[in-house]
Amino acid sequence: MSDKMVVVCNHADPPHVMPTLIMGASGVSLDYEVILFFCPGGAQALVKGELEKIGTPKGLPNPVELFNTILDQGGKIIFCELALENKDIKPEDLRDERISIKNAPSFLLDADGAMMTLTF
Repeated sequence: MSDKMVVVCNHADPPHVMPTLIMGASGVSLDYEVILFFCPGGAQALVKGELEKIGTPKGLPNPVELFNTILDQGGKIIFCELALENKDIKPEDLRDERISIKNAPSFLLDADGAMMTLTF
């Protein structure tokens, strides 16, 4: 992987989560180093069962499959640690053990040098 791509999600509703996952899965398919960062506003999307509630929107891929593709192909998904207290979410509530919990400065260090940054 040579190019780094960062996608930030700050809302947990489908119009924000779906493009985050679609762009992330697209990035890993192009062999980019992909980092998704879920701010407190988007954090609920990473809780067990939440992506399933979205279902498969008409004409769009399945969000659970997109999520798994990103992680299975080496992408990183980061959950903002502020959301633990702010949104009353426990680490064990997260849908996958491969999700990292980090603070904003750690995310910024990971994101340093990204050739592309997208925000939803």
